[in-house]
Amino acid sequence: MAERTLDLRGLRCPLPALKARKVLGKLVAGDALVLECTDPLTAIDIPNLVRETGDVLESNSESAGLLVFRIRKSGARKA
Repeated sequence: MAERTLDLRGLRCPLPALKARKVLGKLVAGDALVLECTDPLTAIDIPNLVRETGDVLESNSESAGLLVFRIRKSGARKA
């Protein structure tokens, strides 16, 4: 299992979700993706993305304007 971090600081909606979706499509089941974002709308967009893709949002946190999401790639894909 690999872990990849994406620095999405400074990007505005919808770019963080689009870039995350692209990377998630290249990961294999069990891999983790950590997203570092500054756009407050990612607090809505990333959980929605994970719900659409069927992956698992393991954690999310916010500190000093930095939102960090940890997503685990699932083996099952939603249609």
